[in-house]
Amino acid sequence: MKKIVILALYCLSFPILLSQNIQGAWESTQTNDEGVEIQYVTIFSGNFISEASFEKANGKFKGTWGGSFSIEDNVITNIFEYASLNPELVGTSRSTSYEVKNDKLHMGGKAWDRIDDGTPGDLFGAWLISGRKRDGEIVQRDTSGPRKTMKILSGTRFQWIAFNTETKAFMGTGGGTYTTIDGKYTENIGFFSRDDSRVGASLQFNYELVNGDWHHSGLSSKGKPIYEVWSIRTQ
Repeated sequence: MKKIVILALYCLSFPILLSQNIQGAWESTQTNDEGVEIQYVTIFSGNFISEASFEKANGKFKGTWGGSFSIEDNVITNIFEYASLNPELVGTSRSTSYEVKNDKLHMGGKAWDRIDDGTPGDLFGAWLISGRKRDGEIVQRDTSGPRKTMKILSGTRFQWIAFNTETKAFMGTGGGTYTTIDGKYTENIGFFSRDDSRVGASLQFNYELVNGDWHHSGLSSKGKPIYEVWSIRTQ
């Protein structure tokens, strides 16, 4: 029921984007000049996009970029909010033509295979951390400032990103696959910019949606108790 409500909200808010059939996650594999296979994963969620790349064999992080996007006449225009390999892109826009044919996305000189279409994840969307529980009380965090921690999810893939649109700083990212079953949110780490040794690990948390916010509790990757509140991002 939670999944249906969230997806319905997106259908109402972003009918043009959803009609283009690009919502969800896509992947493409390219071989670099050193003969290493690089995995690219792009998530479209609402009107936000994030692309991450990492070595396919071991998850070694290579780079990420993302921000908001819009579509007109088979052209995707994105505004960069972070770009780990080229921070000067932050605040600029780029337009790229695309085509979806036989469930393949042709975009940016790559052919992308569909991973999912935004289902079945209860938490499909782009979320900003908006609070943490301290001493038994939830302390709210302003999400309108330039420094943000965003988590973007398709139906089966997730990526979190910490960035600052004012300083153009990129502070870190991680991602992989996730499931939401019986109130348990499980992340399977496929890449982590701060510590490659975490690749392959799985983390399980309790989760629930309370008045549209995602309440997330358990143990962090460092084994410390956490209780976070995430709010859906609309702009």
